[in-house]
Amino acid sequence: MHLRQIFAFVILCLAYTSAGLPPLMAQTPAFKKDLPQLPTFDTEGHRGARGLLPENTIPAMIKALELGVTTLEMDTHITKDGQVILSHDPYINREHELLPNGHEITVKDKKKYVLYQLDYDKVKAFDAGSKQHPKFPDQQTLATYKPLLSEVIDSVQAYIKKHQLPQVFYNIETKTKPSTDGKYHPEPKQFIKLLMDVLEEKEIRQWVIIQSFDVRTLQVLHDKYPHMRTSLLVENLKGLERNLQSLGFNPDIYSPYYKLVIPKLIENCHCLGIKVIPWTVNNLEEMKQLKAAGVDGLISDYPNLFKEL
Repeated sequence: MHLRQIFAFVILCLAYTSAGLPPLMAQTPAFKKDLPQLPTFDTEGHRGARGLLPENTIPAMIKALELGVTTLEMDTHITKDGQVILSHDPYINREHELLPNGHEITVKDKKKYVLYQLDYDKVKAFDAGSKQHPKFPDQQTLATYKPLLSEVIDSVQAYIKKHQLPQVFYNIETKTKPSTDGKYHPEPKQFIKLLMDVLEEKEIRQWVIIQSFDVRTLQVLHDKYPHMRTSLLVENLKGLERNLQSLGFNPDIYSPYYKLVIPKLIENCHCLGIKVIPWTVNNLEEMKQLKAAGVDGLISDYPNLFKEL
């Protein structure tokens, strides 16, 4: 970095401080200094490898490992009996999932099978992979199910050990929002407690990032589990300053929709010690452009593209 660039960087950081933004993250808390270092450039398989295999399933996670990702990205929900499972949608999605008998879910019943209103043994009976996903024509179909987070961790860790692979990170999203508390999921404190119970039982919390669009779940983590890494997911147009003010602290990662990423955003985040990892980038040329712009990683449905970066 040239002297002029260094001067501009310092001025920018001072401007952020005077504007009342959260303090710089250069002073890493002592309890986070012992955490494993995040990848220099983080390659994340979105929902495992959604473009190649059914999303948020064990086969998709193993496929992402085979392709050499540094992080497995996944979504979590809570069942009626308090089990943490992998799922993006709060209900069985008729677009790419089937009834236990193999039949299609009707339009009338498209939101009937809510995960939070079903015990896990009922959820597991639905077929989460035999129906072709209309948005991913190259996705291989196979009979599979929505797994427990604990089962995913066991499968991933066993695969890593068997094949002597580097330890991957887990980027786990909490699927919550204020308007659906008690309907599609428990309130944030209970959700986080159930999630953290699994991570602590499996002894992998140092390899985990918790991400969310819902600042409430990240605030619970920051208060109750300050040793956990956090990532703020963003798809709004409010801008970095307002989003950080809503959160109330600097997350480890700022994860915007990739079309929101501009050089100034990357510069401002780096000034605050925050990594920028956009979602979901499925075009190789756009991947290359974002990497050249200075992002710290990418989330993609097609982790097979990472080897071409």
